[in-house]
Amino acid sequence: MESRIERIKKQLHNAKYKLTPQREATVSVLLEHEEDHLSAEDVYLLVKEKSPEIGLATVYRTLELLTELKVVDKINFGDGVSRFDLRQEGAAHFHHHLVCIECGAVDEIQEDLLGDVEQIVEDRWNFRIKDHRLTFHGICSRCSKGNEEKESE
Repeated sequence: MESRIERIKKQLHNAKYKLTPQREATVSVLLEHEEDHLSAEDVYLLVKEKSPEIGLATVYRTLELLTELKVVDKINFGDGVSRFDLRQEGAAHFHHHLVCIECGAVDEIQEDLLGDVEQIVEDRWNFRIKDHRLTFHGICSRCSKGNEEKESE
């Protein structure tokens, strides 16, 4: 985690920003909860446990800065809540998500499944793609299994 923080610190420095203690606390929380898809409020509550003096506005500003610098991606799964997801280092694109409409679980697909689709869009519409996002909404395997067990009773 320390080396990742150092690399983020360099990204901030290259963009003429400093990794202040408040920003570092926010980044640490994101790293510690990398698979949780935290909202700004979630991040704030976790940061507050480490650094009680940090305010909500500081966390919001930090998350917006990290989004602008492409350290994190701001995502919305259709529930009106913005969540923040650390970008995978070296990833050319944002990863994909599977959102369960029954339990609300969010699973990730790291594999880029849209290479061919991107090429078609670029060729057919002369559109230079910089990134893409794909979210599938359905019923996860855990809920499907639970439903099958209920039906067999």
